[in-house]
Amino acid sequence: MKKIDLTNWKRKEHFDFFSKMASPVFGIVTEVDCDECYKNSKENGKSFFANYLHKSMIAVNSVDELKYRIIDNEIIEFEKIHAGITIGREDETFGFGFVNFSSDFETFNTELNNEILEVKNCSGLRLNNDDIKKDLIRHSTIPWNSFSGLLHPTNFDQKESVPKITFGRFIIREGKRMLPISIEAHHGLVDGFHIAKYLNEFQNQLNTK
Repeated sequence: MKKIDLTNWKRKEHFDFFSKMASPVFGIVTEVDCDECYKNSKENGKSFFANYLHKSMIAVNSVDELKYRIIDNEIIEFEKIHAGITIGREDETFGFGFVNFSSDFETFNTELNNEILEVKNCSGLRLNNDDIKKDLIRHSTIPWNSFSGLLHPTNFDQKESVPKITFGRFIIREGKRMLPISIEAHHGLVDGFHIAKYLNEFQNQLNTK
């Protein structure tokens, strides 16, 4: 990881401006075309969830601004961002998991499956210091419903800089499977332009076998 030199940082004024707000987080809700990813997953015996999550993480790691975090009043850029996930259990609770990012799907998927088993075989939130880790993006999935809006709980911490990405249940529109996605980030670090870069690369990855 490296420290950003705030004196010469092109976003310094943006960061100072938004960081004074009680809630500096902004976000959007949109859709991506997951049709090719879904078909590819089924044809190759892959988990659709694992496949699109991995592609999301490739896209996240392609955007520098999504790697920025606020740590001890400094801006740090991590070299690699990992996946924080929520996993549901049969008792209708959920727990948190952490998956190290690898560009290799099989490596990523093996660790993801291990985390899923760990979560399903324990109780509670299984925080595992996720409140301390910063080199991750918090992913959640709402598999039961599609959505066109989303509200996350917040403690209005001006220094909370870990983005959140949430997926819903895909819907079929004009013969294409469309996956709803919400993404939120600290506006002092990330603009709509950077979210658009992520979404564009995510779509490229979804279209890639």
